[in-house]
Amino acid sequence: MKNIDISLAKYIFPNINQDGWKFVSIFALVTALLALVWAPLGFVGLVLTVWCYYFFRDPDRITPKIDDVVVSPADGVVQMITRVAGPEELGLQTKTFNRISIFMSVFNVHVNRAPASGEIVKTEYIKGKFFNATLDKASRDNERQLLLMKTTSGKNIAFVQIAGLVARRIVCLAKAGDKYEAGARFGWIRFGSRLDVYLPTDVEPLVCIGQTMTAGETILARLKAASQERPEGVVRS
Repeated sequence: MKNIDISLAKYIFPNINQDGWKFVSIFALVTALLALVWAPLGFVGLVLTVWCYYFFRDPDRITPKIDDVVVSPADGVVQMITRVAGPEELGLQTKTFNRISIFMSVFNVHVNRAPASGEIVKTEYIKGKFFNATLDKASRDNERQLLLMKTTSGKNIAFVQIAGLVARRIVCLAKAGDKYEAGARFGWIRFGSRLDVYLPTDVEPLVCIGQTMTAGETILARLKAASQERPEGVVRS
């Protein structure tokens, strides 16, 4: 019974990202002021404050313990799977990749996680516009943070945080030389956005358009495409 109570408490009051507390405090302060002006306005403010709290939630995730696994870096829905040239900003424009685009709505968890285990080789931040993140042109025109990783298997993959129509702030903690395990937190985006993952063309995506993703848990692909092993266990990241 005690374990059930603890789980219920975590569900109702989940951990939130450190960046969220200042926003929750601002929403709460505005709510108090609105309530002094007119009680119904205070109720609206309370609803928005609760939404803000849940927007910044940062739950623990369980990453599959599989060599060369690629997991989803974001919660959301697979918007596109296309074969494209790599990002020019990372020097990959002469190579072709399978790009998986994951759209995050304002109701998704917005903490982003490393899609694979490896070392960050290069990062590049690009100022841009704020088109709807569901549009294909968002990959080249929107504000974005690009990262190139050399995985433990020796393959290069790229992943990109893309600001959306509502998003106005990309936070990336990763820098060149940092090493990550698959599923480890590396950043977040505020208020709706998109994550693109670029995989080598010999790596077959294991997801489909419209599929719901869970960051750090849903398997996007296996870097050793010829060896599609079943998961044997899990580890907590």
